[in-house]
Amino acid sequence: MPSFAILGEFEVVVLMAVLHLGEDAYGSAIRDEIERRAGRDVSRGAVYITLERLEGKGLLTSITGETSDSRGGRPKRIFRATPAGIKSVKRALSMVTRMHKGLEPVLGDL
Repeated sequence: MPSFAILGEFEVVVLMAVLHLGEDAYGSAIRDEIERRAGRDVSRGAVYITLERLEGKGLLTSITGETSDSRGGRPKRIFRATPAGIKSVKRALSMVTRMHKGLEPVLGDL
């Protein structure tokens, strides 16, 4: 059994959205970022379940942000990738790159 987290495709996408957003990585912004960059519709539930799972694996941390009137006084929950989360994304991308090598005649360049 590997000593690192093996990530599913959507987990990698969510982690990458968190990295893209930096200080603004909260639930609805993460969802919007995925939809904008990946051209993929995702449900709020799928994003929040994945954020919880990634936090449970130690790949994300979260803090409670300030409350706002636009959110009915509710605070935002801001997410950050941990060093282990960044390492897991790198590992996943590296694996896909290695698997793609030699398949250019079939799949073309990425």
